[in-house]
Amino acid sequence: MYIAVRVGWGPDGQNVGAIVSIRHSLLALLQDGPRYGYQLRSEFEERTGATWPLNIGQVYTTLDRLERDGLVRNDGDDGDGHVIYSITDAGLTEANNWFAQPVERSNPPRNELAIKLALAVTLPGVDVAAIIRAQRTASMKSLQDYTRARRESARAGGSPADTAWLLVLDSLIFSTEAEIRWLDHCESRMVQLARAAAKASAAGADSGPDAAGAPPGPAASGAAHGLRAPGAEAPGLAAPGLAAPGAAAPGLANAAAKAKVGRR
Repeated sequence: MYIAVRVGWGPDGQNVGAIVSIRHSLLALLQDGPRYGYQLRSEFEERTGATWPLNIGQVYTTLDRLERDGLVRNDGDDGDGHVIYSITDAGLTEANNWFAQPVERSNPPRNELAIKLALAVTLPGVDVAAIIRAQRTASMKSLQDYTRARRESARAGGSPADTAWLLVLDSLIFSTEAEIRWLDHCESRMVQLARAAAKASAAGADSGPDAAGAPPGPAASGAAHGLRAPGAEAPGLAAPGLAAPGAAAPGLANAAAKAKVGRR
């Protein structure tokens, strides 16, 4: 079972987190022997479960750049209209260095969800709580899909390709679990802000006639973002405050249980 996902896409639709990995992935595949572009794309998608589909034009553009940099060699036509590429000694060194070095996190890919929420909380009239609830529903569905795919793939066997796909699925499962936990944290934070806004509003009301004509206070701002005062939380909101370290986030319990079953 293959699941296509989009991870770290930039504003122009390009996967900003995959530019370097595609380059090095092609070099790694060429270590097995000469290949042409369609073979490289097919093998890449087979070994990663087609999780990150490659555009064939992107493959050939990358091969051209690798040839320009002296990392691959164009061996010409194979007689069937395919241009064959092989790896050079410099390419082997580059691929080995890629495997040896940890992945840098100094320039993480853009996270559309984090950007969306960061902007939502700064703009009036945006229902932040609704955004969180809708995203949690979508993320829980994705987690169930990944878990089901892992369970089905685990029955396939123990070949290197099966193991590779299981590792990719595990990564997707853990990342989605973390996203759901983060959404629960965001929701708890919004509840805290709503309580603080309600308290500030009550204090302003108690200040007497001087408060007449004053601009809207934090409570009005909270209401504009879908925040509720204490006792009026939307269904499904976490209890006020953050979960204790090591405790499961409220919205994650069922999904985590499903994921645990899938990884047995």
